[in-house]
Amino acid sequence: MTSPDVTLVEVGPRDGFQGIGPFIPTQNKIAFLQRLFAAGLREIEIGSYVSAKALPQMADTPELLAACTAVPDLSPRVLVPSLKHALRALDDGVTFPTFVLSVSESHNRNNVKRHPDESVGEYLQIVEALPDNADLRLDLSTCFDCPFEGQVDEEAVLRLLEKLVPAMPGAEICLCDTTGKAEPQQVERLFSMARATFPQVDRWAVHAHDTYGLGLANVYAAYRTGVRIVDASFAGLGGCPFAPGATGNVATEDVVWMFHRMGIPTGVDLDDLIPVACDGAGIRGGQSGGRVRAAIAARTSARCD
Repeated sequence: MTSPDVTLVEVGPRDGFQGIGPFIPTQNKIAFLQRLFAAGLREIEIGSYVSAKALPQMADTPELLAACTAVPDLSPRVLVPSLKHALRALDDGVTFPTFVLSVSESHNRNNVKRHPDESVGEYLQIVEALPDNADLRLDLSTCFDCPFEGQVDEEAVLRLLEKLVPAMPGAEICLCDTTGKAEPQQVERLFSMARATFPQVDRWAVHAHDTYGLGLANVYAAYRTGVRIVDASFAGLGGCPFAPGATGNVATEDVVWMFHRMGIPTGVDLDDLIPVACDGAGIRGGQSGGRVRAAIAARTSARCD
């Protein structure tokens, strides 16, 4: 398969599953991971190390991590919202933790019970604790809009990055549209500003929700600025439990379709991905989205409820 020009980070097993009430059996989750890998996805956010009381769907993340050792070339990523959970993940052998904090104070307090500056302090400690064989990603939530405060000032994003980037310029940094209210000009402007302000950062990523139907447009806007790492969720599963009104992530199959139509390789086989997305959309309690899955199913007379 052609080497990808765009790296897709499949976040469905974490962002897509976390808000689902009925517990998805661990073996079912493992089967989804294996099928996503078989479709060509190599970077998969498999879960998060969080309080099982807060997000019971994520309680089996250590078991999923162990299962990933049987899948060569799979790079499992794990979300961590605090120093405590990050250290636990590292102790369990996680080599690609994703630390999340919010630009807006209200969302950070609602999400991780901390002021953003407290989260910055914990991030700096995680950088110090990171073993030599580990990579690190930083997810900045509410970069464009906050469900409690409204539109977020771009300068606030840059000021927060000024506190974070020097600690580990080589980290992957993702600017997240948590509520799905961003629009393409806003996305292009912020990524352009961030890339110009922090040229030492080589890896920028975009995380888009499709609440208002602009997920794909926002992904493309980020791509126009040079972003080559894109988060997506198979079947468009998602919706942040801590961001009222936010719906699912941009669908992986929609992102793959768009880039392939543009002649841009992703390394993902759409024919293999569609059946996985169809099954993902059928998960009880899930909130799915996207358009390509249904369009291809209709064209091929396949059943995709």
